[in-house]
Amino acid sequence: MMKAIQIGLLGLGTVGSGVVKIIKNHQDKLMHQVGCPVVVKKILVQNIHKTRPAEVDPALLTSTPSDILHDPEIDVVIEVMGGVNETKEYLLSALRQGKHVVTANKDLMALHGSELLTVASENGCDLFYEASVAGGIPILRGLVDGLASDRITQMMGIVNGTTNFILTKMSQDGLNYEEVLQEAQELGFAEADPTSDVEGLDAARKMTILATLGFSMNIELDDVQVKGISNITEEDLRYGKQLGYTMKLLGYAHREGEKVEVSVQPTFLSDNHPLASVQNEYNAVYVYGEAVGETMFYGPGAGSLPTATAVVSDLVGVMKNLRLGVNGRSAVTPQYPKRLKDDNEKYSKYFLRIHVQDEVGVFAELTSIFAKYGVSFEKILQLPVKKNETSEIVLVTHKASLTNYDAILHELNDLPAVKEIKSAYRVVRKSL
Repeated sequence: MMKAIQIGLLGLGTVGSGVVKIIKNHQDKLMHQVGCPVVVKKILVQNIHKTRPAEVDPALLTSTPSDILHDPEIDVVIEVMGGVNETKEYLLSALRQGKHVVTANKDLMALHGSELLTVASENGCDLFYEASVAGGIPILRGLVDGLASDRITQMMGIVNGTTNFILTKMSQDGLNYEEVLQEAQELGFAEADPTSDVEGLDAARKMTILATLGFSMNIELDDVQVKGISNITEEDLRYGKQLGYTMKLLGYAHREGEKVEVSVQPTFLSDNHPLASVQNEYNAVYVYGEAVGETMFYGPGAGSLPTATAVVSDLVGVMKNLRLGVNGRSAVTPQYPKRLKDDNEKYSKYFLRIHVQDEVGVFAELTSIFAKYGVSFEKILQLPVKKNETSEIVLVTHKASLTNYDAILHELNDLPAVKEIKSAYRVVRKSL
């Protein structure tokens, strides 16, 4: 039997408590997997006197980072404390001390993952981060190991549970955004400041990580086009439902030839698309490979034990590499130089809801603008609006380039008969 693996844990919040619980309760499983005990030696917390839900020996707690980072007996540092700049320095220090690192920190990996992975490789250390993208769903391991022989061409994902909960409740209960956001906050699904979730930033960080791994290309956060859900109305969802669509905040990454695009935005999915049935706080990632075809990874995208499961699974990976003597060799540098699509190379269908003057000839004016750019309609609804002699026109286009779509929006806004473009969203049927 090998000597015990000593763990230093940075953070003892929701996920950290789950990690402690799994290591304690699944010790026999871990012993069977890797042939040695796993011991949490030290835990970094801000306040060692705080009452905590996890049963932890107070002697394990410290508020001094060096008690973990510079302890030669600690083999693996598990980071579940969050934060970016200070946390980055902690992990760089741990890696330079020859310690392996497991992290659940999507913000850190999206912004500084390349640097951290380089330092890990230089020091013969593992750096694993499965829990950073979709909680308990093993999507990164699926891409890196399960689909290692395939060429990934497209990934679409619901990777933020907060927004999926909000959109599910809005759609099912006919409630407005503000009402459901308040409910989500009361239930603990949304933070007091929900900006990162509802404006798509959290999902964008996760898609950065997914695209980098899936396409073997160094995608950065600034490369992701981002739009949130805070302007979605119950009317939008009602019209979508009438046309056979379900609204999701969808992360999308597509490779065509040597060029890629990555975005996060509210999207109407056809009701028969597998992602349309993913409800409440659950996550799912739909992956297309040239050889395997279509696959979907589904499960809880957050929560103490689901996320901790992914963290401890990464720990098992580190321990297996220790036994084999191959730590630090699993990180693969991007194979391809980054090449992003231009707007005229990005194609999609679009949903538009437009308020216009209720006059003869207005619809002809609208259609002439779309025809000018070679964009036709797949679906049309025209409904009267009682006030101000206004009509509401709902359109779903056939595929259009982003360049032409933006030009159409610009011309519609300049058209005197158009009072307001109420909403505009991407549309996905089976595949973009």
